[in-house]
Amino acid sequence: MTNAVKKVNDTEFKEIIESNDKVVVKFYADWCGNCRLFAPKFNKLSQKPEFSDVTFLDINAEDNPEARKLAGVSNLPFFATFKGGKLVATDFTSREEVVERLIQAIN
Repeated sequence: MTNAVKKVNDTEFKEIIESNDKVVVKFYADWCGNCRLFAPKFNKLSQKPEFSDVTFLDINAEDNPEARKLAGVSNLPFFATFKGGKLVATDFTSREEVVERLIQAIN
């Protein structure tokens, strides 16, 4: 079974990280060109069989201050991984291999 990247808001975000063991989140903004360019790469990562038990989320950093604060978003695109409801690692990057390493660390 493969994953789809889910777009979520603050409320859904909190529920999902608490109810799913492994979660990776991409924070973006509508004005962020690198965020748009990374979207297909993030989608491709979500389809990898080895990440089938990881939940992939997209969240607009400007519209969702609670999620942004919880992950400590400092730049965009910004990625955060959660395991068992706890923040594990973060990075702001446009490099697919960096995001893949973040996901492998919780898998």
